[in-house]
Amino acid sequence: MFDDFEIAEFETGEARIFIRRASSGPALLLLHGFPETHLMWRDVAPKLADRFSVVCADLRGYGKSSCPPSSPDHAPYAKRAMAADLAALMTKLGFSRFMVAGHDRGGRVAYRLALDHPDRVEKLAVLDIIATADAWDRADARLALGYWPWSLLAQPEPLPETIMAAAADAIVDNALESWGSSPAAFPAEVRQAYADALRDPAHAHAICEEYRAAATLDREHDHADRAAGRRIACPVLALWSGHGALAEWYAQEGGPLALWQEWAGNVSGGAMPGGHFFPEEASAETAAALRAFFQAK
Repeated sequence: MFDDFEIAEFETGEARIFIRRASSGPALLLLHGFPETHLMWRDVAPKLADRFSVVCADLRGYGKSSCPPSSPDHAPYAKRAMAADLAALMTKLGFSRFMVAGHDRGGRVAYRLALDHPDRVEKLAVLDIIATADAWDRADARLALGYWPWSLLAQPEPLPETIMAAAADAIVDNALESWGSSPAAFPAEVRQAYADALRDPAHAHAICEEYRAAATLDREHDHADRAAGRRIACPVLALWSGHGALAEWYAQEGGPLALWQEWAGNVSGGAMPGGHFFPEEASAETAAALRAFFQAK
C-alpha cells in the first residue's frame, strides 16, 4: 500500500498530524471518515499521485495522529479545530492554496476548511455526506438506527469509550458491512488497522469527543454560518452512494446535490457505485471522478 509515498508527522500547534504524501503537481488533501484512517485512500491516492501532490492525513484523534486534551464543550474536537490543524499542516508543507476531498467525518472537516479558510481552499469534494446541521435538523429513527455512531458515540463519557475500546473489532465489522458495502473491499490487515486505532483508550475518547462536538458545536457553527449568509466560495463536488442512505433519505429535498446547493453556488456531482465506503469499494471510479473535477479548469 502507498508505494512511493513518504511518511511524515507534523506539529500544528495543538496536535501532531500523521501523513503520507507523494508530490507531483497541485496540492490535494485527502481526509478519511469513521471508523477509518488515512488507509481508506490506499487505492485512490496512488491513482492521483501522478497529477497531484497528494497528502493523506489522519485527523486529530484518529489513526496515528495525536489526541489533544478535550474540554467540557468539546471544542478541541469540533471540525473548526480539526480544520485549523490541516490548514497549518498545508502551510508547513509549503502550500498556500490546495484542494481537498473528504469522506464521511473527513468530509465534514473538509467543508469546514472551505468555510473557515476560503482563501486557502481552491476546490472541495464531499463524499457521502450532507452538512452536519442539515443531517441533525432532519434526524429521525432512520439516522438513529442506521448510523448509530451519531447518537451512541455522542453520549456522555465513559460509556461509549468503554464500548468502543472493548469491542473495536465488532464496531469496525458492523460499520464496514452494514452500510451497504461489500466485505471483500476491506482486507484483513486494513480492518485490523482500523480496529487497533479504536481500541486505544486515548483515541476512543478523542473519537467520541469528535462525535459530541458534531452534535453540539458543529451544528452551532453551521447554523451561525447560514444565519450570516456565509457560503462555500469554491467549486464543490458532491458524490454519494447510489444505493445508500443519502440517495433515499433526502429525495424530497431534491437529494444531496440540492442540499449542497444551499451552501455553495457552484456544485456538481452524482451517485457512485457501492455503499457508504465507495472510495474503498470502487476506487477506480472514485479516483476518476476526483481527477476529472480537480484537474478541470
